[in-house]
Amino acid sequence: MRLVHLADLHLGFRQYQRLTPGGINQREADVAATAQRAAAQIVDLAPDLIVIGGDIFHTVRPSNPAILHAYRVFMQLRDRLPETPIVMVAGNHDAPRTAETGCILRLFREIGVFVADAKAELFTFADRSLAVLAVPDVPGIERPPLVPPAGYTHRVLLLHGEIAGMLPAHAASADRAAIEIQPAELHADQWSYVALGHYHVYREVAPRAYYSGSLDYTSSNPWGELHEERERKIPGKGFVEHDLVSGAHRFHPVAPSRPLLDLEPIDASGMSAPDLDRAIRARVETAPGGIDDRVIRVTVHHVARHVVRELDHAALREYRKRAMHFHLDTRRPEPIPRRSGAGGGGARRATLPEIVTERLRERAIPADVEREQFVALGLRYLQQAEDAAMAALPVLEG
Repeated sequence: MRLVHLADLHLGFRQYQRLTPGGINQREADVAATAQRAAAQIVDLAPDLIVIGGDIFHTVRPSNPAILHAYRVFMQLRDRLPETPIVMVAGNHDAPRTAETGCILRLFREIGVFVADAKAELFTFADRSLAVLAVPDVPGIERPPLVPPAGYTHRVLLLHGEIAGMLPAHAASADRAAIEIQPAELHADQWSYVALGHYHVYREVAPRAYYSGSLDYTSSNPWGELHEERERKIPGKGFVEHDLVSGAHRFHPVAPSRPLLDLEPIDASGMSAPDLDRAIRARVETAPGGIDDRVIRVTVHHVARHVVRELDHAALREYRKRAMHFHLDTRRPEPIPRRSGAGGGGARRATLPEIVTERLRERAIPADVEREQFVALGLRYLQQAEDAAMAALPVLEG
């Protein structure tokens, strides 16, 4: 009894300004093509069960092209594997914030997909002695005890959510938080398999309990995911194949439509603008596989603002023209604490602008946002707030 577990397709995800000849956002088309390739790999495996852990779409109200891409993927699976049940749950990107608004995933019931979109549902398949408890990520949902039903040989728990304490800092998101589950709530030792969605990097959270990860780089911080995948020797994005009888387990990589490449960082301490221009050019010229039509990041540490202003911006424009997206992520030097005057003995307390600057430099940001502009915007908002507060103060007469 082999299952395939995938999650976090994020169809309809859009990024950058590049369009296809047909007028679709290029990254949206990339993500759809990756999902299509994953479906082809799954068809070749011919599993006995397919479970999908939520976030099928990137938004609650996906575009028509995104819906069309999803139908192509699921019809491919449905047509080529007619005897294989497909069970999916809604993720926090799929589920509306109010119960009155219907979930788009209900459409897939029309082609024979088992969908849990508004409440937890138990799907049973007597001929296989199989039960799947499917728990969507819906605001205000009454979550049942996550314990398997009796009377079935194969018992699978499928849910979208965050296992408490499992996600690293780079996975923090500005989206509505997913439901949080304590590890003990899973009762993982009682299930044949626990299939999780929400976290975009393949990870084991307990014996027979896994996040499959996403199929492509669709989070606000793909560079953090790349770093984690390198550190943990995970071969990128993909899906899981697991045998419920033998316990045989395999992660199947799916090649992304558009590779991301995080070039070796540059330490710009003591560099002039021409020095840094040469260092950036060296990174570009030695990039494995080149930079053309790829998503590229070059991080520069300890670079002063005036050096960034004096860079060869014509060269940077050329890099951006060649790449799908070229992100120069510049980080200013850490400020040196000032000492107080004689007799003070201690370091000067940081000002509010300095604290804001430090926090914004540490915060994970989307790959297409320039950090210096991000920090400058934050400081401008702070100044506007201070100006407004000063204007509201009463005028003292005396």
